[in-house]
Amino acid sequence: MGPPSAPPCRMCVPWKEVLLTASLLTFWNPPTTAQLTIESRPFNVAEGKEVLLLARNLPQNTLGFNWYKGERVDAKRLIVAYVIGTNQTTPGPAHSGRETVYSNASLLIQNVTQNDTGSYTIQAIKEDLVTEEATGRFRVYPELPKPSITSNNSNPVEDKDAVDFTCEPDIHSTTYLWWVNGQSLPVSPRLQLSNGNRTLTVLSVKRNDAGAYKCEIQNPVSANLSDPVILNVLYGPDVPTISPSNSNYRPGENLNLFCHAASNPTAQYSWFVNGTFQQSTQELFIPNITVNNSGSYMCQAHNSATGLNRTTVMMITVSGNLLAGSAPGLSAVATVGIMIGVLARVALI
Repeated sequence: MGPPSAPPCRMCVPWKEVLLTASLLTFWNPPTTAQLTIESRPFNVAEGKEVLLLARNLPQNTLGFNWYKGERVDAKRLIVAYVIGTNQTTPGPAHSGRETVYSNASLLIQNVTQNDTGSYTIQAIKEDLVTEEATGRFRVYPELPKPSITSNNSNPVEDKDAVDFTCEPDIHSTTYLWWVNGQSLPVSPRLQLSNGNRTLTVLSVKRNDAGAYKCEIQNPVSANLSDPVILNVLYGPDVPTISPSNSNYRPGENLNLFCHAASNPTAQYSWFVNGTFQQSTQELFIPNITVNNSGSYMCQAHNSATGLNRTTVMMITVSGNLLAGSAPGLSAVATVGIMIGVLARVALI
């Protein structure tokens, strides 16, 4: 399964409908001894959005109520005071202009910022001037930006280098996840997370670690995924193989050898016959071989990035009768020429 997209809206009930429901419950429910409480709609709020602090179980004989920022009644932190009988609203020192109070004692805060995170207290004043208080809270999270990945080495050498990936930016109260080639991070002792999972370290990289790396950031209100960073692991060459594996040939055959070694970047190849350099190609072709072509054939693979060389030797034996239908070679041609000359001389006599 690939990385998920940003989560859908977690609270899609319009606050006006919530207020209407709360108002009906407040005025139609029979008297109750239930305790005054505050419900945050929603509890986790995206920065720039709005939150409704919904008062539950407001006493029936309430004359008015006050809203405060914080966990206690403090005149210096009064947001708004409301008198039910006259619908009079009086802003307090903590009023920012973004707050709206309703007759059912609910408080709407719009365009919230992270500084709005915290506790809010309502104080209900009853007819006997006895007060009842309740505290609620909510938390504001930023809408997360598109993250990016920085790396200390995007072309590491296998079994030699370690790679650090870091997911940017560093955002408080954010979850960091990693994806490799569209899959969640596999469990491996060579894969280590640190710095609150922002940093992924790949120890002693292997060729199988190559691919696309992405980081995802999440909080309760949003998520975002980075563009991929490609890890290109340099490796090899491995010990080369020579094909075909046949090592016995007859005179007059063609010798065609192919050398291959796993390598990134692609290896450079050289051929040596009996210790003597022949050519720098992946394929060696010798037509119409003779017994003189017997011997050791060595392929050398070189990786210019890792600086490593690997070799393989194949012993080739050329023996037996001349292959039927093959070109006779220079010595046979000379013999035929001599025979023709002798016949011509006899005819003249």
